[in-house]
Amino acid sequence: MAGHSKWANIQHRKNRQDAKRSKVFTRVLREIFVAAREGGADPSANPRLRLALDKASEANMAKDTVQKAIARGVGGTEGENFVEIRYEGYGIGGAAVIVDCMTDNRTRTVAEVRHAFSKHGGNLGTDGSVAFQFRHCGQFLFAPGTSEDQVMETAIEAGAEDVLTDDEGGIEVVCAVADFAALRQALDAAGLKAEVAEITMKALNEIELLGEDAQKMQKLLDALENIDDVQQVYTNAIFDERQ
Repeated sequence: MAGHSKWANIQHRKNRQDAKRSKVFTRVLREIFVAAREGGADPSANPRLRLALDKASEANMAKDTVQKAIARGVGGTEGENFVEIRYEGYGIGGAAVIVDCMTDNRTRTVAEVRHAFSKHGGNLGTDGSVAFQFRHCGQFLFAPGTSEDQVMETAIEAGAEDVLTDDEGGIEVVCAVADFAALRQALDAAGLKAEVAEITMKALNEIELLGEDAQKMQKLLDALENIDDVQQVYTNAIFDERQ
């Protein structure tokens, strides 16, 4: 099933995030800590921890560092009381933005998120103001040149809900959150390596921003992602590929 071009946009965002190496480490360690605290140290019985460990592996994190984070989570280390908070708002051109945070200081975090929005032309909204424009799901993205027939056959058999191709030849597989782990295992077993494999908030309708608007929106997203307590930023904005 065909879809508009999105490979460049997703890859561009992934590359920008990967460049912030130290923040990737911090965010993954926090995710491991909370996942272990909430669901235990056994990744086979804790899907959230298993996904966090996959991210740690992709980031080439040392095993002892990962194990220490798990131990701290299971042990409920005193002084580490991270809570998860979601903020919603609007960016340039009415583009929707969701900001997922993990913090030990709510007052600090909301102040920093609000400041980033206001400084870069956005507005912090209320709970539920934009969440309805996104779907919580699993997403896999394959580079142009990957066999569409093989991806589609493997994905559909393993429980995928949709397989989309864009104008550049990139392939996107979407699934329910509960089916993510099984689908990832099936794709890996078939030798199909996704460039992006994650649980995400997928925009139901996208807004394309061009020129100066795209640049302003990117600055807003960068400002939000640079906040220490921010784990993930989602938006329905897509950018002019010339940016």
